[in-house]
Amino acid sequence: MSKPYYLSDRRGRIIVFLIPVLFFIISFTGISQVSDINWSVDGNSYFRVEKNELVKYTLPDNKPAVVLSKQQLTPAGSNTPLQFSYYSFSGDQQKVLLFTNTKRVWRLNTKGDYWVLDIKSGSLSQLGKTLPESSLMFAKFSPDARSVAYVSNDNIYVEDLASSQIKPLTTDGSVTLINGTFDWVYEEEFACRDGFRWSPDSKTIAYWQLDASKIRKFYLINNTDSIYSRIIPIEYPKVGQNPSSCKIGVVNVADAKTTWMNIPGDPFQNYIVRLEYIPSTNNLLTQQLNRKQNESKLYISDASTGISKVIEEESDPAWVDIYQPGNPYAIDFTNKFIWLDGTKSILWDSEKDGWRHLYQVSLEGKPEKLVTHGNYDFSDITYIDQKKGYVYFMASPDNATQNYLYRTKLNGTGTAELMSPDVLKGTHSYSFSPNGKYAVHSFSNNFTRPSREFIYVANQKPLNEKKGIISHLDSLRVKPTTEFFRVTTVDNVEMDGWMVKPSDFDPSKKYPVVFFVYTEPAQATVIDTYGRARDFLYLGDMAKDGYIYISLDNRGTPAPKGAAWRKSIYRKIGQINIHDQAMAAKEILKWNFVDPERIAVWGWSGGGSATLNLMFQYPDIYKTGIAIAAVTNLLTYDNVYQERYMGLPQENMEDFVKGSPITYAKNLKGNLLYIHGTGDDNVHYQNAEMLLNELVKYNKQFQFMAYPNRTHGLSEGEGTLLHLATLYTNYLRKNCPPGGK
Repeated sequence: MSKPYYLSDRRGRIIVFLIPVLFFIISFTGISQVSDINWSVDGNSYFRVEKNELVKYTLPDNKPAVVLSKQQLTPAGSNTPLQFSYYSFSGDQQKVLLFTNTKRVWRLNTKGDYWVLDIKSGSLSQLGKTLPESSLMFAKFSPDARSVAYVSNDNIYVEDLASSQIKPLTTDGSVTLINGTFDWVYEEEFACRDGFRWSPDSKTIAYWQLDASKIRKFYLINNTDSIYSRIIPIEYPKVGQNPSSCKIGVVNVADAKTTWMNIPGDPFQNYIVRLEYIPSTNNLLTQQLNRKQNESKLYISDASTGISKVIEEESDPAWVDIYQPGNPYAIDFTNKFIWLDGTKSILWDSEKDGWRHLYQVSLEGKPEKLVTHGNYDFSDITYIDQKKGYVYFMASPDNATQNYLYRTKLNGTGTAELMSPDVLKGTHSYSFSPNGKYAVHSFSNNFTRPSREFIYVANQKPLNEKKGIISHLDSLRVKPTTEFFRVTTVDNVEMDGWMVKPSDFDPSKKYPVVFFVYTEPAQATVIDTYGRARDFLYLGDMAKDGYIYISLDNRGTPAPKGAAWRKSIYRKIGQINIHDQAMAAKEILKWNFVDPERIAVWGWSGGGSATLNLMFQYPDIYKTGIAIAAVTNLLTYDNVYQERYMGLPQENMEDFVKGSPITYAKNLKGNLLYIHGTGDDNVHYQNAEMLLNELVKYNKQFQFMAYPNRTHGLSEGEGTLLHLATLYTNYLRKNCPPGGK
């Protein structure tokens, strides 16, 4: 079901949308603290865009030098330098790709114009001049830096940089036959956007081709931009419907002939989520998931013949989780393999022993090796030091709300060694230089503002002690207002939570509680980062006004508490997560300072669904609810997400019925505000109308707000965010009045 949004409006993946987007990125992921730099290939310097110029900083002295000036970025015949939003270097570092005039495709701005700047000659030329404006996607230099390949209008092209000759490598692309990129659901649920890969010898390109011709269209209706309505069709596979067919082709750049890989299995009943050339070879490595996503297979394919063989298989009673190294919300993100020993093995993740651990998986049939050991989950891989034999990774064995850097031996003989400074308790993130000598280290917790420093990896010390985080802790810290706590329910389930009490808290008085919920497998909410416990939609200060603000992580959220915790929600979305939240709320209602008559709950997307289910299934606990962009009927959402976590409705329809808020709408007793955008391509507006019909049927009174043509993030349209925040704030204050009594 819906997940919170990181950029523009990825499902609900909760703070969403303009101001909320920035807050969400900082608070949930920490990636914003390091995402504004790109490391040089040698790892001894990094690049930053400053005042629309590209500046190189050399370490350890951090000396700047302009690499691309405004003058260099100004095309011939123009007085205005290019405004670029993304750049990448060729392998020899002599050419730069510049991405301009970008346009949004579903979630991110992945379509636009590309220019190439030759640093040596100073020439600046636009790519794809004969193709439609702002239509190029995922341009990449060939390994030999002589060509650039890109996608335009669902076909793959290659352009020779010396002659500017553009050659189509595919010609059959269309809205439903997609070459080199993906349909809506692959991007939404697998973070697959860039759908082609150069071969190491620059002679061929491997690519995905999706056939979405059998995917039924869902129609959005635009009623406001003209006096006649306009229909907007989207190929959207609902749960229970077959996915797009997917196959892998390898096209020869010289003659544009494609060889199709013979990967076993019905292409309409399987997904291919990873694809790469094995380094220095003409072989491909792919990861295939079956439709239910509870079986994973790795195939090696001969790119010249298409012959494929399976080298690794895994199954899970619930689902096989896909670890995505890096930031899946960067436009250049790809689901990559992590290569070890050249072409002999990969570093792979699995939950087969009950925890998310790292394994060495051989491509030559040798036994796999467990790399990380113990009752803990790794959360991200930060760096592989093959020379010294270490893997650096993020984990938090003792506190699921925090995140730290560890390392262990790649050969599996070591134990996890904490690398993050022991005095900094909270959430850390790192970006290592390619040579492993330096890293950007970011840190925050609920009472320490986000800060970062450049460090030496070897001793974890800052390059400049005077600018280090520890040396500035006093200036970074603020008065703590967020309390982290644990509550144990009647079912003996221990849940992490955070709470912000009123500023003038008096334990002899009773205060209203506002619960912020998400509850689903896409995201945890109880994370120890700065500003995480702020209600971004509330106009004012909740603490000063006299609210207790609380969030809890139930079973099924992706907290680092083991596979059993996370996968207990299988086929039980709308049941186990809702039960856990309600049972925890019951324990909180026993606190002497909580007013049981003023209990509110709110959430966005999956959190909106949880809000509705809590209001309907436990109407005696939750008196006021505000639900935004909620899935009200589990049968309306996409097949990849729902079938991963809920199974197939053809096999277990009862679970979909039990998990859907509309099933319980007749039980509404309290005050409900429901909000949805009519242009939501993710959680369709039909969810609102289905719920409205059910509430009307039982004469349940409620308040409803539809935002015309707004998508899932409700970020479009002049004045929308202020209107939404005002609506939210006024409704909460009216129906759940603040202050102690």
